[in-house]
Amino acid sequence: MTKIIDYIRNSQWQDFPSSVKHNAFRSMFDTIGVSAAASKTELSAIIRNHAARMFGGAGASLWWDGRKVSPVGAALANAMSIDALDAHDGQKLTKGHIGCGLIPGIMAIAEAEGIDDSQEIMTAMVLGYEFGTRAGISLHASTSDYHTSGAWIAVTVAAIGARLMKLNESQMRHAMGIAEYHGPRSQMMRCIDTPTMVKDGSGWGAMAGVSAVYLAADGFTGAPAVSIEGKDVADHWADLGQHYYMDEQYIKLYPVCRWAQPAVEAVLDLIKHHDITADQIANIEISSFDEAVRLCSMAENTEEAQYSLPFSVAVAACHGTIGVDEISTAGLTNPNIQAMARKVNVISNDDFNAEFPKRRLAIASIETTEGGRFSSAPTEAIGDPEAPVSDDVLRQKFDTLAASCDPETQKRLSHALGDLRQMPDMNKVLAIMQKH
Repeated sequence: MTKIIDYIRNSQWQDFPSSVKHNAFRSMFDTIGVSAAASKTELSAIIRNHAARMFGGAGASLWWDGRKVSPVGAALANAMSIDALDAHDGQKLTKGHIGCGLIPGIMAIAEAEGIDDSQEIMTAMVLGYEFGTRAGISLHASTSDYHTSGAWIAVTVAAIGARLMKLNESQMRHAMGIAEYHGPRSQMMRCIDTPTMVKDGSGWGAMAGVSAVYLAADGFTGAPAVSIEGKDVADHWADLGQHYYMDEQYIKLYPVCRWAQPAVEAVLDLIKHHDITADQIANIEISSFDEAVRLCSMAENTEEAQYSLPFSVAVAACHGTIGVDEISTAGLTNPNIQAMARKVNVISNDDFNAEFPKRRLAIASIETTEGGRFSSAPTEAIGDPEAPVSDDVLRQKFDTLAASCDPETQKRLSHALGDLRQMPDMNKVLAIMQKH
């Protein structure tokens, strides 16, 4: 445990390889862009109002809102707001998302504690991705249920927040233990089967992590965090500082569950290569892994749309892509999309089950009204670390999502975040996001 704590407390920006720094810039850029568009959702409005009412204070900001709340309230609201739009980055082995909860958590602490060093914030972010990926893998390996990202994000935010607040080794250990104990052990597949606003638990996890840091600083005890200190999980932590998971995050092109995106890409590929129009499609069959098969809701709201493979495939078949509008009112009330979704049948594939979570695969078959049948090869989503999107594509995604802001704000935000090859000005980024 001492080795892990020493690594978190003592690592510096110059210690990281150039690829890690570049991918950190990319993930920060991507997450902030998602936050801008996500702030327009009903979920975001509800949770920001809740934080202002229940977790008031003056320490940290509600992003894209302007109100001040406590650090725990800001972590809760900002992380849950990002989670409202399933377009943020993720990591395959964790079956979840680090940045969604980590970035709001550490930025809430940084703002509350007057930490205005962009390099320190970015260093904390990299350490959070390294710690968080291992925390997720470790928790999945040591529990029988599949918990949301919030369960292990709580411990991650506590560990990295303890660095930011310069806690000693004992306090840091207790912060992690408190966060593990208080963090949400929410059931991910329950929300897959019945999609609602609880999503991936990132907000409550971030809040529990921030709370744990302040509790530990005041002398509250809670060690050990068994998913970090347990002998049965030691192998997951052995390569910390040697192998960099920051280079193994994926970037999403569409604001829907990652598990649906291999099927989306397979359908788009068939449509492109066989020149199929939406009105020629009689039915679509998707063969994929079991977890994707359970994304089967018929969407009546955006939460159901984001967790629906048939709806995602239908939007792609009708529009050639999936944007925020398509998973919002415009898409939900579109009779063509709803009709197409009813044509989608999803079946399980044992070979793909064996590959999950390391690989997420799907095969699409389209039957046309003329009697033709076309099948794809096994397909993975675009943006995986093995086939990353370019910086230009990432910037296009950002511009699309940040278009929810006025043009001048979008321009200033993009400039503050930089060109993905240089240190962003996090003070300016935060100042821009403080404006409503």
